[in-house]
Amino acid sequence: MADTERPGPAGESARGPDRSAGATRLFWAAIVVCAVLAPLDFFYHKHAELGFSGSFGFYGWYGFVCCGLAGLAARELGRLLKRDEDYYDR
Repeated sequence: MADTERPGPAGESARGPDRSAGATRLFWAAIVVCAVLAPLDFFYHKHAELGFSGSFGFYGWYGFVCCGLAGLAARELGRLLKRDEDYYDR
């Protein structure tokens, strides 16, 4: 697929809702939820199996890093499984 962007409906990008007002509101809503939940990490007892797993925000950072690694693994898997454009025409 070419890197040029085709205009979508009402002059929007064909890339999808990533630049829409709804996506911006969703992003800021997630920021607010994280800002409210992060300080609550101080107010409950953690049963840490390892020393560092009881630290502040460990599970949030762990989830963030694992999600990023899963995205990178998916990109590499896509490269591995990618076929030529005329694969089914042969």
